[in-house]
Amino acid sequence: MATPLFTILTLFPEALQPYLEVGILGIARNKGLVEVRLVDFRDWARDRHRTVDDRPFGGGPGMVLKPEPLCDAVEWIEERYGPHRRLVLDPAGRTFSQPDADALSLAERTMLICGRYEGLDERLYEELNLEPISVGDFVLCGGELPALCIIEAATRLLPGALGDERSAEQDSFRGDGSLDHPHYTRPRSWRGRDVPEVLFSGDHSRIDAWRRERAMDRTRDRRPDLAPDETEHPNP
Repeated sequence: MATPLFTILTLFPEALQPYLEVGILGIARNKGLVEVRLVDFRDWARDRHRTVDDRPFGGGPGMVLKPEPLCDAVEWIEERYGPHRRLVLDPAGRTFSQPDADALSLAERTMLICGRYEGLDERLYEELNLEPISVGDFVLCGGELPALCIIEAATRLLPGALGDERSAEQDSFRGDGSLDHPHYTRPRSWRGRDVPEVLFSGDHSRIDAWRRERAMDRTRDRRPDLAPDETEHPNP
């Protein structure tokens, strides 16, 4: 499998670079498991002031990213590195999920376009066949932080990225789609709160059963939308 390439189009590459150098992303890049390119699309501005935005037609607050610099940047990148799956970070997009992370971990090339201000000129979506995607129902000042979230979610699934690959296999939203079970470590007792005794039993079948039960309890409590509808399959 080819090394996945993530290309981030942003006006603030210097803000992203430090995070890409630490933790799992830094380790994966140093191992050659993933490649991340930062591209400042302001370099494709067409005037001496390097203008990438303008006022919206029809009036209203804020500024809108102009089509020419972004389009020129995308076309230059793909001429140089090949076609990408083109995602634009947009609060109006569908919500990114774990299956999306799985898919991107297997993709050869993915482009993440970081919006700013009031967003992109709408014609860019049509001209470049962009996929709007969001990390939640809230608005940020730009797409840089969501882009990092998406790349990290995909990168940690790559073989060799984590110290123990079972960590990714047992994550929330994997398998049956439920949340992860509770975790405990030393000390055994802390502020009057004890680690459940079953975890010291040495009986792995009991421990696995306990973890499955606690995972479902947590899912029903915190994310009932993910819990199975038990009314559809009543016990005989």
